[in-house]
Amino acid sequence: MQIALALLVEEGSEVVMADPTYPCNRHFVSLLGGVPCAVEVGPESRYQLTAAQLDAAWSERTAAAMVASPANPTGTLLSATELAELAEVCRRRGGALIVDEIYHGLTYGVDAPSVLQVADEALVINSFSKYFQMTGWRLGWLVVPPQLVEPAIRLAQNLFLCPPAPAQRAALAAFQPETLALLEERRAEFGRRRDFLLEALPSLGWRIPVQPEGAFYVYADVSAVTDDSFGYCQRLLDEVHVAITPGADFGAYHAERHVRVAYTTGIDRLAEAVRRMARAG
Repeated sequence: MQIALALLVEEGSEVVMADPTYPCNRHFVSLLGGVPCAVEVGPESRYQLTAAQLDAAWSERTAAAMVASPANPTGTLLSATELAELAEVCRRRGGALIVDEIYHGLTYGVDAPSVLQVADEALVINSFSKYFQMTGWRLGWLVVPPQLVEPAIRLAQNLFLCPPAPAQRAALAAFQPETLALLEERRAEFGRRRDFLLEALPSLGWRIPVQPEGAFYVYADVSAVTDDSFGYCQRLLDEVHVAITPGADFGAYHAERHVRVAYTTGIDRLAEAVRRMARAG
């Protein structure tokens, strides 16, 4: 992500992104002297930036738009048509489209199209961290248009030179048939966890406006039980030792009424977490 943004962002450049979104997106833009331009998105667009919103938010200082599919914190996807429409706005406006596809492979009942199926000039971020479950190995890849390959290589050489050889060799095992079979079993288990939470969380008075289709998160509206999601999350942690993430971590738009739940643990522990949260009220 840092390399992709460094290829495009200059002092004062704007990068359009959704609110809510993964917090590091706006932080990396700011680090490079750019300005994150957050566009409020809600359930009506499945918490995804639309082409119309992007076009309206574009200014003479805009360098790029950044989206994610599947998205963190919402788990929602962009269709091939929606990706093509976003890419067309960027092309017409003379900017770039960056798509975070790090959760590709972790979808449930649907496939996540890659932007490269519809737009050759997009920049794509991906990683071994999520589907391949190699988070601690810090290994990923970046796809860029031909004219950006050499600048990207120069940036990589100065930032980290190359990924550690043991991490690269370990990643080769991810493509073995027996490994892929295990990963598909894990994906099915994530789907079962998602289904459990979609049924269990409304019993707490929470509302799930959009069913997540990918990643491993549920983004829930908790306004029926609190108007301060940050304080609510802190209280759950302090009183019943359940950790969930307040909406403020992902932006400002209705942040006080939203939380993110990660289903990165087993159903037994998720069920215990729901029981504890019910007890906390």
